[in-house]
Amino acid sequence: MCRYSGSCHCGDIIFRFSADEITDALRCTCSICRRKGAALSNFTIPPDGLEVVAREGTLSSYKFGTKTATHHFCNRCGIFTFVETRLNPGQYRVNLGCIDEVDIFVLPVIVFDGTTI
Repeated sequence: MCRYSGSCHCGDIIFRFSADEITDALRCTCSICRRKGAALSNFTIPPDGLEVVAREGTLSSYKFGTKTATHHFCNRCGIFTFVETRLNPGQYRVNLGCIDEVDIFVLPVIVFDGTTI
């Protein structure tokens, strides 16, 4: 089990979690993920497994469509940090691009069809 730490660009939002070694990434084809272009964790993290530290007033969220998935981002630098998933409410996926130790450009990518679900 590895301990990971990620942050938005300005550092106002920091998140930490434990998981097996990250060996691949997930890309979703839904309209917001397609526009963000984020490489997400291919596993979900339970609420008690994701520690979030944010400067007061900087963590913002966005919901659309079914209003189930909650996309969290920094309202200072604009970076998308993590999402509470639509298919597994209460579970989170993180933006792997926010983790310095993870090189998203060398990870194999799994594409999730978020447009038909």
